Amino acid sequence: MVSRVRSLGIKGIGGYEVSVECSTSQGLPDFSVVGLPDTAVKEARDRVRAAIKNAGLRFPVSRITVNLAPADTRKGGTAYDLPVCLGILAAAGEIKEPPEDCAFIGELSLAGELRPVRGALPMALAASRAGIKRLYVPEDNAAEAAFAEGVEVYGARSVTQLLEYFYGREELELAAPPAVFAGERRSADFSEVKGQANVKRALEVAAAGGHNILMVGPPGAGKSMLAKRLTGILPDMSRAEMLQTTEIHSVAGLTSRARPVVDERPFRSPHHSISAAAMSGGAQLQPGEMSLAHNGVLFLDELPEFHRDVREALRQPLEDGVVTVSRAAGTAVYPSRFMLVCAMNPCRCGWYGHPTHRCTCTEREVRKYRARVSGPLLDRIDICVEVPALEYAELSGKAEAEPSREIKKRVDAARRLQRERLASSEADCNAHMGPKDMERCCALTSECSELMEQAYNAMGLTARSYDRILRVARTIADLDGSAEIRPAHLAEAIQYRTLDLNAEAGEE
Repeated sequence: MVSRVRSLGIKGIGGYEVSVECSTSQGLPDFSVVGLPDTAVKEARDRVRAAIKNAGLRFPVSRITVNLAPADTRKGGTAYDLPVCLGILAAAGEIKEPPEDCAFIGELSLAGELRPVRGALPMALAASRAGIKRLYVPEDNAAEAAFAEGVEVYGARSVTQLLEYFYGREELELAAPPAVFAGERRSADFSEVKGQANVKRALEVAAAGGHNILMVGPPGAGKSMLAKRLTGILPDMSRAEMLQTTEIHSVAGLTSRARPVVDERPFRSPHHSISAAAMSGGAQLQPGEMSLAHNGVLFLDELPEFHRDVREALRQPLEDGVVTVSRAAGTAVYPSRFMLVCAMNPCRCGWYGHPTHRCTCTEREVRKYRARVSGPLLDRIDICVEVPALEYAELSGKAEAEPSREIKKRVDAARRLQRERLASSEADCNAHMGPKDMERCCALTSECSELMEQAYNAMGLTARSYDRILRVARTIADLDGSAEIRPAHLAEAIQYRTLDLNAEAGEE
């Protein structure tokens, strides 16, 4: 006898429908799984057999063949345990075949309990696209899967409870979508930062336009402290952004029953020992740090200490907003539209240019250290700002700094102007404007053109640097509520590129 149970799988960060076909026939007892299963799927045989027996049901003593269709797509993970279990019971005549409009995912314990799986949200979205009306998942995945629209989600604790529900002897509650966070931000506040008014202004401009930023300063000046507060002034996430970000985090196994949806912009801060594969995407096509930071902030502290291949791997995603991962397991394209925030010391010891003259580096060592950050990468950073050491009076002062909520109001106002201006474009902020958008939105007056020409020739800018200065100037004008870019806006934007001259970038 043959049975068919609908299920779902994950490829990259997208879900797709999987048909679990189970056949029982005469012959020596055997249990085989076909359809390009990985080791975790093959091990489902032992989990399913034990779960069926420990649930008080009869495991068929016959030749069992399970096919996961489409058979030419590699299957991975433990989400197929539950549909395989139901398929075998249906093929053996122990239960009726589940309704055609239902799908099932879930890992089984040896006692028949349902354990959560990765990728519940992208699989629920795939179920909705496939016309599936009801999706049955482990109880811990129910809230996350319910965030998808167009499909009813039911959470179950065990196989026994699910079967009792189909027999009509027990009820399963329809899972409700989780409430997204609305209120005070969980991130730290800018009011806790003493001094550094120029750096706070630069971070406000970066947040308002979605620009990449590099902070250069001695140890203890507050670079990391400032970076960690950046998400507190970024605009709230839209539902579409929450969906896409949660899909990535769900596939990576970073969602939970306590926090099923990523409702605040992510802040990722990998250690400088990270590998290029971990930054872009792992061997099993798992999302890397660049994708986990999608719609949020990727903070690289001590930028020159990162391996060169890691730093250079950032270049293409910064331009395209996606990262293509090619590994032995296949190829996947992940979204990676993030704000790059970097911090570095001015030299290896960290004290170059400090008023106390504590630096022990030679000029050659300083140049060599700074040259670790290549010119092409610096070209993709819109704002470079110096973070000076704080004076005692600034640290001991009692004056209260401006809180994040006040800065966020100005950032939100600037972003609204950008969304209205770019409504007919694919870009959502100034940092992502294309050539046509820039031609329309960043026109310069004769006075601004003269200033830009002087800066271009004096600073030896590239075409990319020129474009990024215009984007930043447009953002500064938006913060000022100006319809056009004025000389003061352009001058501030140019100022944020002056540290490029000191970087003396080159190749290692």
